[in-house]
Amino acid sequence: MRGPVELAAVTVVTLGLALVSPLGAAETVAVNPLLLTPVEQLRPDEVRFMQQRLADWPQLQHYRDANARLPAAVPGQPRVVFFGDSITEGWGKDGSAGFFPGKGWLNRGISGQTTAQMLVRFSQDALALKPHVVVILAGTNDIAGNTGPSTQGMIEDNLHAMMELARAHGIAVVLASVLPVSEYPWMPGITPAPKVRALNTALKRYAEAKQLVYLDYYTPMANAAGGLDPQLAEDGVHPTAKGYAVMAPLAEAAVKRALQQK
Repeated sequence: MRGPVELAAVTVVTLGLALVSPLGAAETVAVNPLLLTPVEQLRPDEVRFMQQRLADWPQLQHYRDANARLPAAVPGQPRVVFFGDSITEGWGKDGSAGFFPGKGWLNRGISGQTTAQMLVRFSQDALALKPHVVVILAGTNDIAGNTGPSTQGMIEDNLHAMMELARAHGIAVVLASVLPVSEYPWMPGITPAPKVRALNTALKRYAEAKQLVYLDYYTPMANAAGGLDPQLAEDGVHPTAKGYAVMAPLAEAAVKRALQQK
C-alpha cells in the first residue's frame, strides 16, 4: 500500500502518538514517520513525493478519465461500485478476469488511501457513477497511520459520512469489515490486530443499527493471531488469488442482499 519513498522512510522507525478518543480515553495511534521528519532532514525524493501528494491529496485524477468514459449502465445489469484502497484496487480492473467478469461492476480502489482521502473523492468516484450499490472497504491504512494519526472515532466518522451520502442519493450500501492484519510490512511494531477487531465490532453495530448490509471478510479469513495466513496474503495485508477467491462469493452474496433491500 506504500510507495517506495514512503516505505523507505517508515521502515527506519515506528512512531506513535496518543490522542484522546471521543470517550475521553487516550488512544495510541500510528503515524508515518515521514510526516514527522524535520524539514532539513528530508531527502529531495521525499520532498517531491509529498509535493505530488499535496497537489492532489485525494487523487481525484486517478479515475477522472475512466469515469468520463464510462458508458451508460446496461439495462437489467445493476451497477455496483467497489470503493476502497489497495485491497480493492488489487482485485482487478473493471472487466478483468479477476474482478467479477461479466457483471459490469466497477473497481474504484486506490492504493494506500485512508478514509479521509476516500471521503473527499466519494462524490466523484462513487456517487456520480449512479450505482445501485456501493461496497465500501476502508480503514486499514488509517490504522497504519498512512496520512497521519487517526483514532477509531475519526475512521468511523469518515465511513459514516460516506454511507450517509450514499443513502441520501438512493444508493444501497454494503459495509465491509476491515481485513485481518497482525503486522504492516511498511509500519512494523504497531500491533494492529486488536484495533482491527475493535473497529469491525463498531462497524457491524453501526450497520445493524442503520439496517445496512455488513460484509464480514474478517471471520472466515483471520488466523489465531488476528492476521492473514500466507496463502491468503503473502505480505499479511494484500490478498493473493486464493484470498480474493474467499472474498468474492461473500461480496456477491452481500451485493445480492443489498439489491433485495432497494
